[in-house]
Order: sequence, then C-alpha cells, then structure tokens
Amino acid sequence: MHRRHLLVMPALAAPFLSRGAAAQARPVVRVVVGSPPGGGVDTSARIFGEAVGPALGETWVVETRTGANGSIGSALVARSDPDGRTLMCNSDSHLLTRGVMKSVPFDPIADFTPISRLIVSPLVLVGAPNLAARDMAALLAEVRARPDRHSFANTSLGTSGHLATEVFRLEAGVPLLIVTYRGTGPALQDVVGGQTSLMMAPLVSALSLIQGGRLRAYCVTGGKRAAVAPEIPSAEEVGMPALAPIAPWFALWGPKGLPAASVTRIYDAVQAAARTEDIRRKVSELGGEAVIGETPDAFGALAVETTARGLSILQRAGVQPE
Repeated sequence: MHRRHLLVMPALAAPFLSRGAAAQARPVVRVVVGSPPGGGVDTSARIFGEAVGPALGETWVVETRTGANGSIGSALVARSDPDGRTLMCNSDSHLLTRGVMKSVPFDPIADFTPISRLIVSPLVLVGAPNLAARDMAALLAEVRARPDRHSFANTSLGTSGHLATEVFRLEAGVPLLIVTYRGTGPALQDVVGGQTSLMMAPLVSALSLIQGGRLRAYCVTGGKRAAVAPEIPSAEEVGMPALAPIAPWFALWGPKGLPAASVTRIYDAVQAAARTEDIRRKVSELGGEAVIGETPDAFGALAVETTARGLSILQRAGVQPE
C-alpha cells in the first residue's frame, strides 16, 4: 500500500512542477520607480503592473531607485537596452528635472520613449482651518493685504504642486514664502496646525482632512471638478484658469529606441487594463482617473507641451537650477 502511494506521487506532482517551471520561465520586466514606496508613482506602477504583466505573459517587478529628485532611476532607464525588459514609471515632474537641477545625465524627453500615461489626479488648494477666508476671492484679498502672515508648504522643486504654488504667487502678485518639507504628510500636518497657511496638495492626500473639517479647500486643478469631491470648485470657476492645466500624472516610458511594435504591445495592454472595473475602482480611490484613448504619439506631444509650460513658469518665478 505504501509502495503504491509512492509510485503515484510523482505522477500527481508533475503538473504542479510544470506549472511552477512555466511561471518561473515568464520574462521579467522591471519597472523602475524613482520615488519612495507608497507614493503616487509607486502605487500607479503596482496597480497597472499587476494587470498588464500577466496579460502580456510577463512578470512586472517594481524596482525602487530613489534619489536626486528622481533622476537616479531615470538615468538607469536611459542607459538601458530598448528591449522591453526595462521600463520607467514616473510623474510629470520628470520633465522639469533640468529646470531645477544643474547636472542631469539625460534629456527628459529625447532619451525616453513615451508609452502611456496611466493616471491623472488633481491638486487641491488647501488652507489652515483657522483662516478667515472662505473662498478664493476672500483668500486673495487676505494674502494681498497681509502677505507676511502667510506661507506655502511645498515638498520638492519641479513637481506639479510646486508649479501650482508659483502660479498662485504670480497670479496673486505676492511673493509668499515657500517652506519646503520632506514629504506630503508632514507638510499637510503643518497646514492643519496653522504653522503654514496654504498648500497645493494631492487631492487624494488631503481629501480626508478636508472632509473632516481640518483643512479648508479653495479649488481643484485639472480643468473640472473632481468626481470624488464635487463640492470643491474648479480653478476656472474661482477665477484662476492658469491653475487649471496643472495636475499630476503618472506615466510609463521606455528607453530611447524602444521599437514601435513593443510600444504598441504594451500600450494596448495598458489600455485594456485601464478599461476594467477593477482598475477604475483602484484609480478612483486615489482620487484620479485612468487615462484612456490617449495614444503614445499624443502623450509624447503632451510631454513637450507640459515641459515648455513648466519651464516658462519656473523662469517667470525666478527659479534657478540647483
């Protein structure tokens, strides 16, 4: 009896071994992320990687390479072979690297192949709960009358939040102090506590604080009201149209020279994933929307336009590369 069981076991085990071997044989694609784990870039890479990798018969692995304003990860991808095995997920701040840093070993556009934007998520202008101003008109009147009493919290140069902050200062005509923080969480907590007055924050990070009455919300960027917070007016509605086009996005790129067939293959899988209920739900929980229907060429053109607009804002604000 024991002998019969031993003879049968290899036959039963064979299918499981072959499946395991097949899984191990799947090509591995590393998706390089230059931002810390848990942020919008990292989360976007994981949400889409978990769906796109299996659809392509691959295993997508997120590889975190932080440092130097995200440029360490970008430089790694720029030096990689265009064989489809190394991709990059980043935010729009990648485009302005040369606008805020003196030594950047790559061209943010020319050294990469645009594949697809993944998620767009608006910013929200928030203020300390003790601010008397209840709307944008009152806020502008307040900061113009008492600019020395107000300051902006910011996390890093060249981000959408930084650009929106500079646009607000330019539109208000008041050079409000910018206080730099190491991360969105600490910055928001100081706004809640009144140590800083204002912040252009990711909506997903600030929403619970707004809903809990711990922050005032004045407007959202992105060109329209956000589906997850329809009570907050858009920038255009409050008379700040220059803020409207500034909204963080997270995107997928390959190294320069990635073949068109590879771009199309990955793009089609990303688009298929973006249309699923599961992805739409996860993206909505981030306060954003999946980007659907924008071709790689259209994404590339948008990247050029976004770079020009961002560099113009930095120049007008007097920001110099450091």
